Amino acid sequence: MSEPRRRMSGKERREQLIQISRTLFAEKGFDGTSVEEIAATANVSKPVVYEHFGGKEGVYAVVVDREMQKLLAMVTEALSASHSLIKLERAALALLAYVEENSEGFRILVRDSHAASGTGTFASLINDIASQVEDVMVDEFVGRGYDPKLAPMYAQMLVGMVALTGQWWLDVRRPPREEVAAHLVNLAWNGLVGLDPRPRLTASSRGMEQRRAPLPPRPTDKELREMGKAREREAKEQEKLARDQEKARLREQRDLEKAREREFREQERLFKEQEKIRERELKEQEKIRERELKEQEKIRMREAKAAEREAVRQTGDTDRPGEGREKIESSE
Repeated sequence: MSEPRRRMSGKERREQLIQISRTLFAEKGFDGTSVEEIAATANVSKPVVYEHFGGKEGVYAVVVDREMQKLLAMVTEALSASHSLIKLERAALALLAYVEENSEGFRILVRDSHAASGTGTFASLINDIASQVEDVMVDEFVGRGYDPKLAPMYAQMLVGMVALTGQWWLDVRRPPREEVAAHLVNLAWNGLVGLDPRPRLTASSRGMEQRRAPLPPRPTDKELREMGKAREREAKEQEKLARDQEKARLREQRDLEKAREREFREQERLFKEQEKIRERELKEQEKIRERELKEQEKIRMREAKAAEREAVRQTGDTDRPGEGREKIESSE
């Protein structure tokens, strides 16, 4: 019989959710990961995730903060060496070791944090490391007679070079990290050894730069105020123009409606006149039909009388021919 599964403590559950979320964020990023997926992978309900972290943003912030602290601690420890060359070597090895041993964490950092998470970004982490390298650069510059004010810029260049190399090496993984670190240090250190304290562009590049159109000077406060007033006037003019255009549009719409109304009234008047004409024509046609019917009736009556007389005449001729003719003649 299998033993019942032991119930995790709150601390253990929280750690489990962090590790699961770390893997999912590395594979899919912040937007591609959901609270439902985190809960399902941990075999818990969504409210458990909300209870521990308040949502996806909360657990993401914890994961990113852990990775940033881990990498920063490794680089800080490397920079504790005494000699500058050793510091540079160990710092490069520390970054590459973090990339190799914490691939998921490095992928999360270089994806850059989501704006909603409230966490820092990979750029901010690089700035933190550069600020520590800056102290090393200042000492190196002072010892070699260079301007220490340039140390922050060189620190950004150096850390950026190592960080970008780490991003590239995250996928290719060759050559081995010790060899990659050696080449990084070779470029950085030997460049520092032969550093020109007052570097300048070549004459050809300077000529190209000088041929470019110069940037306009920064406007004075008075010019800025004048520009602001000009923009306000332009905005008011545009607003007035918009109002005038709206009024013109409304006038045009009213005129169009009036024209349509006049056209409708005219069509209605023509329709009434046509109706009257049709009524008169119908009355006239009715009168003509009535006259025709009366004429036809008169003709039928005459024909009927004529037929009657003819019948009487024929009857009289049969009985008394002479009398019949006299009756017919007298009747005529």
